[in-house]
Amino acid sequence: MKINALVAVDAAKPLTSGDITLRPLQNQDVKIDILYCGVCHSDLHMARNEWAVSRYPLVPGHEIVGRVSATGTGVSAFQVGDIVGVGVMVDSCRECHFCKQHEEQYCEAGFTATYNGIDKYTGESTWGGYAESVIVDQDFVVSVPHNLPLAGVAPLLCAGVTVWSPLRHFNVKAGDAVGVVGLGGLGHMAVKLASAMGAEVTLFTTSPEKGEDARRLGAKRVVVSRDAAQMAACHTSLDFIIDCVAAPHDLDPYLATLKTNGRLVLVGIPDQPHASPNITPMVFRRLSISGSSIGSIRETQEMLDFCGQHGITADVEMIGGEAIESAFARMLKGDVKYRFVIDMQATRW
Repeated sequence: MKINALVAVDAAKPLTSGDITLRPLQNQDVKIDILYCGVCHSDLHMARNEWAVSRYPLVPGHEIVGRVSATGTGVSAFQVGDIVGVGVMVDSCRECHFCKQHEEQYCEAGFTATYNGIDKYTGESTWGGYAESVIVDQDFVVSVPHNLPLAGVAPLLCAGVTVWSPLRHFNVKAGDAVGVVGLGGLGHMAVKLASAMGAEVTLFTTSPEKGEDARRLGAKRVVVSRDAAQMAACHTSLDFIIDCVAAPHDLDPYLATLKTNGRLVLVGIPDQPHASPNITPMVFRRLSISGSSIGSIRETQEMLDFCGQHGITADVEMIGGEAIESAFARMLKGDVKYRFVIDMQATRW
């Protein structure tokens, strides 16, 4: 089945409209006509082969919201007409320790990525959401709450669950003092979700002008991280920090804001390593640094249900697919609040 898509054919060339062939519908498959697809920074990395793993042709996109248009004979979880989502994964080994405990994102064989992965049925690359349709195994599809605006749901499938997973895994609860480093696609969702969970949120930013927006999103305190006095005023005040910045930076000032037994969780992946932190305060205050990768299918559904209950979606700017290259350019300058979303119905193929 041939469909229209935005295709990267080379790292040095812009994405262009072209056609791709979807795999035949398998018994467990759901065919989804895509309504919206978020534009994640990793899409740009992959389109430009900045991680040196891209295989061309490549169709990016792993923040997908759409309507079920067909199902395989073995599908029981979804029916035609359902509004559903697909995130970063479309399969995993299903057999390893992590898969069996519903942590597919840590699959020992490596999960199958929504795009640029290897389709187990065809042996060819998986195609992402910058397209008219996608075919995905029902076990990697999630239900979207009916009360949420769908364009704002799309970024929840990656940015939302990436910050939700550590909040849940490390048992952040109402009344906890939570820091969020960076107010971008991930950071703005961390502020929204942590505050909705009842945490007292402190936003760390290098941009003082983001303070008003951070408070609108739910932050109780905004700290300009380049201001030594403001950072000193936060000394040993936080239980937990999510660091959403994908650029190398000094972790020591943030560790200093943690209480004894505090934890700093990294979800941003820099292109160069962070400087090694000072171990002494970590030892004497039993501090921890952790990493966290996206989230499981179960966590994704849990996060969507929570967002439905609390009316939470991402702050988005809508574009047509033909504007993807200008969106990439603006992303590089940080010129988006806070996620671009492609309207597939408005895209001119």
